[in-house]
Amino acid sequence: MIKRLGLSAATLLLFAAPAMAEETAPYNCDYSPSCEVAPGVYGAMASPVKSKFNLSLGGYVKLDYAHNTNAVGPRSPVAFQNLPINGSKDESIFTAKQSRLWFKVAGPTFLGAKTNALVEADFYGGGSAATTNENPNFRLRHAYGSLDWANTQVLFGQFWDVFGPAAADTIDFSQGSSTGAPNNPRVPQIRLTQKYNLNADNSLKLVLSLQNPGQDSASGAAASFSKTGGYGSLVNAAGQIMFSSKALGVSPGFMGLGMSPLQAGLFGLGGRQKIAGNHQVDVYGYGVYGFVPLLKSKDGKNRAMTMSLETQAYIASGMDMQGATALSVVGSKPDLTGAKGYGYYGQLKFYPTQDMGITGGYNRRSVLNSDNYNGLSAATIGLSQGAVNGVERYNELVYANITYDLNAAIRLATEFEHNKTQYMATTTGAATTASGQNNIVRFAAYYFF
Repeated sequence: MIKRLGLSAATLLLFAAPAMAEETAPYNCDYSPSCEVAPGVYGAMASPVKSKFNLSLGGYVKLDYAHNTNAVGPRSPVAFQNLPINGSKDESIFTAKQSRLWFKVAGPTFLGAKTNALVEADFYGGGSAATTNENPNFRLRHAYGSLDWANTQVLFGQFWDVFGPAAADTIDFSQGSSTGAPNNPRVPQIRLTQKYNLNADNSLKLVLSLQNPGQDSASGAAASFSKTGGYGSLVNAAGQIMFSSKALGVSPGFMGLGMSPLQAGLFGLGGRQKIAGNHQVDVYGYGVYGFVPLLKSKDGKNRAMTMSLETQAYIASGMDMQGATALSVVGSKPDLTGAKGYGYYGQLKFYPTQDMGITGGYNRRSVLNSDNYNGLSAATIGLSQGAVNGVERYNELVYANITYDLNAAIRLATEFEHNKTQYMATTTGAATTASGQNNIVRFAAYYFF
């Protein structure tokens, strides 16, 4: 589901923070429909406490069980990467690493703007100390401050990449990021959002951002363009233009948290990377996004008998670290160019009752201009983050899940996914028609606080 511009959990938090800090909501309630729209990461369960300013905290505990028919670990499908070829080892695994904690602040006003801040972390941090599933490291997800006027917002800090507003609403943590719905990474940036109210029911929102170039990791050999010997990269510039209308009412968005109206828009990103011994490589992507309330909420809050459709498509070049392309570059020095690819995503979400949600979708990431991928050397293939198992022709995901909210704090969920990677070359560059497949059965329990 959309992770920015008012539909994601994080963006809901961003725009809701001042109101949440001021309201006097009950800490908890246990009836149906619950006092919140849904139990959720950023629901109405937070009650402010005092630091220097009004401070609220929250998050959730999540226990995740997955059975993989192709052993890839708890985060399946694997972020950035494709599946092992001919994998035969299955596995069952528990993890609680997706559990998270956030702090948000409602501070003093400035020139008529409300000031807000958020720090959020989970337990997917790496490093030598994170040696086992039971010994994870704390990891920064978001850390930003914002100035919020009625129709204008300035945000600075680490937040979602502006490219690709959709995130598949899967129970698995990857949320389609490597299979046609790129929604990573969260990047340091400065962002301007301007809303134009066309009339009482329709509005237009513009987003412009200067971002850290996620394709160029600060640590050598950790990411694609660092592996190429990349240096002196420009910052990425990204933007969105999004039309919203209340003409069709509203229906549930990401994780069933809050309601979203009809939305349609464009998004894009551009950057440039210098590589030693090679000409500059352009990094870019552009696409379209849509969200449609097929069955609207009867009162704008109740989820019973609502249905939502979300879809997205894009073309990208050199964006493997963002999950948009399978490789970073093709060719050979001094003529390396950005690897081009495309992706698309579609999802239906239906709530037969207030507390039960049923979601299904299909994602696919594919190479573009496949002739450019033929005959690549092992050295070129090795420059890309996601090519550890070979050069993919496409990577696809089919998924369906059911969630049920027991009360305002506890959610149970189950999911089935089928992930397939079709290859066109091995890691040495030899042509192949091999594939990797994984069937994933998942159960999860959440406790939101």
